[in-house]
Amino acid sequence: MPLPKAELHLHIEGTLEPELAFALAARNGVTLPYADTEELREAYRFDDLQSFLNLYYELMAVLRTERDFEDLANAYLARAAAQGVRHAEIFFDPQAHLARGVAMGTVVEGLWRALGRSEENHGVSTRLILCFLRDESAESAMETLDVAKPYLDRITGVGLDSAEVGHPPVKFREVYEAAAALGLRRVAHAGEEGPPQYVTEALDVLGVERVDHGLRCMEDPDLVERLVRERIPLTLCPLSNVRLRTVDVLADHPLPAMLDAGLLCTVNSDDPAYFGGYAGDNFDAVRAALGLDEDRLRELARNSFLASFLEDDEERRSRYLAEVEAYEFP
Repeated sequence: MPLPKAELHLHIEGTLEPELAFALAARNGVTLPYADTEELREAYRFDDLQSFLNLYYELMAVLRTERDFEDLANAYLARAAAQGVRHAEIFFDPQAHLARGVAMGTVVEGLWRALGRSEENHGVSTRLILCFLRDESAESAMETLDVAKPYLDRITGVGLDSAEVGHPPVKFREVYEAAAALGLRRVAHAGEEGPPQYVTEALDVLGVERVDHGLRCMEDPDLVERLVRERIPLTLCPLSNVRLRTVDVLADHPLPAMLDAGLLCTVNSDDPAYFGGYAGDNFDAVRAALGLDEDRLRELARNSFLASFLEDDEERRSRYLAEVEAYEFP
């Protein structure tokens, strides 16, 4: 039995494995520009964030119906549960679907057909976070939030993802203010490829409660001190960092230094189909490459539940934390 953990940085579209991509393509009459799953898997090797995003958006063409989104989410939840995930806070990118003529209701209802039965079917509790694409306009983000309003009973929060450089958080000030007024929780990608100032801006301008990635905060000692003082969680994605060349090799990852500094770090998979591993795989990888001992691994698992948006269910959070403390490593 793997170490119990929460996954807080996971793009559901990034869980599309080649086999499912081809199955959905066949079901929906979509022709993929790859001969077979092996050729597609070979394409899952990129040089940088942009080359990854190009393929990521291209493959979304196979997602058309509620059933497609349900199948995508169920496939992720089964894999996650097998790797010890007990709670998952799942990102989705509605703008990428709306632009293809797929309605918000198709996406949310489809995902919810899996998420609504996730505890029963997979033993995993879930939350859903709507992400805005930062390389789209602020107006598009606001329109997306408006379209999502009928579904806010299913949506816990908003996030900000896609290409970071050149798209500072301040661009989305108004839509985050609107999201806050609707009672939505707020997170944002910051400090992955973008500078530490983007992390500060996400905190001060967007009012985020959690920073996705945040790796480059280590370049700014004052920012590190603030993140520690305010207990702002960071959702790190180690295997993603290596695949996207943010970190050259996993052995160089700053995770140990970040933990030593007192940062509330969590370990997550980001886009696991593309980056070579799900949540448990990331835990195994950092344990091996960085020499993390059992206390450090338990700290990371504990952090994941402390950083979760479970304020509406503290009894559940306490139960998950008790599972972490009781866990016996093999």
